[in-house]
Amino acid sequence: MEDRRISFIEDLVRSISSKDPVHGWDHITRVRKLCRRIASAVGDKVDLLALDLAALLHDIGRFIGGQGHHAEVSALFAEKILRVLGYSDEVVARVVEAIASHSYSYGQEPKTIEGKILSDADKIDAIGAIGVARTFMLGGIWGRGIGETAKHFEEKLLKLYDKLYLEESRKIAYKRNEAIKQFYRQLLKELSETV
Repeated sequence: MEDRRISFIEDLVRSISSKDPVHGWDHITRVRKLCRRIASAVGDKVDLLALDLAALLHDIGRFIGGQGHHAEVSALFAEKILRVLGYSDEVVARVVEAIASHSYSYGQEPKTIEGKILSDADKIDAIGAIGVARTFMLGGIWGRGIGETAKHFEEKLLKLYDKLYLEESRKIAYKRNEAIKQFYRQLLKELSETV
């Protein structure tokens, strides 16, 4: 039963998120893999099922509408669908807490290890070469130019490494963080040369 329920959720999320190049299925897959990698270093304290479900559903609120921040909408949706699918109260509570507290911009601190792992994995996917690519894709979607998009680095991306909760996350993110800082310095240099 378990595998069929997860397969159903995967198919649902893939179909709903497929048109979003920044937060869609590719991002969800990377975050899910990062969650598993971080969890393997943390050990047996992690509810792997809850973590996997939270990774799958963490951005669903971006695609289904609803009022409020996407973390809040995602958590509410996750609670409903997981209850319908018959998951235990404990799993549902862990998933909901992790999703509700994963977002940097929402400002809620995770209380569980699953929440910390999900939050870290989501942040890691926003830095490094992938983070640069995602940032400029989003800037294009929003109609922003290079200079305006570059402001997002100082507003958010360059702060993410220092907001990671777990040592394993910092190990994974270190080179990515150095790469994004180097890219940003070079971008500013080139922008200043063209003024």
